[in-house]
Amino acid sequence: MGDKERGYAHRIDVRAGAEEVWRALTDTELLGRWCSPGAEIRARPGGLFRASVDRLTELEAHIDVFEPGRRLRLIYLKSVALPPADTVMVDDFMLEPVPGGTIVRLLGSGVPATPAWDTQYLRLRTGWQQAMTRLKVVVEAEA
Repeated sequence: MGDKERGYAHRIDVRAGAEEVWRALTDTELLGRWCSPGAEIRARPGGLFRASVDRLTELEAHIDVFEPGRRLRLIYLKSVALPPADTVMVDDFMLEPVPGGTIVRLLGSGVPATPAWDTQYLRLRTGWQQAMTRLKVVVEAEA
């Protein structure tokens, strides 16, 4: 029997087109401005995402879904910096063009619901919430 899982959901409404938001998600320089200093991405199907969203723990992820202007899904790789887990952690960014801008949703899943993961879960959830706010600011300033 595997661990129970938990996740998080964040949404921002950005006053810019989906292309501008996509660029901020997939351009290493912009990613470093809103996600975390030193963040890297090899923006392509099967590529790599590396960042320290909580500013403490560097995470690496495989880019599982890469649909320009629409969707970017990250599957996190196991890390010695994290507690053991029998789950697959995923972050799924979805962009929805709307009149006057873009709705950006981030759905995170697969975080173990165990005491060993309580602190890391809080850091991930809060870190992404803060990063999404910075994403909005960076993209709107560039638009």
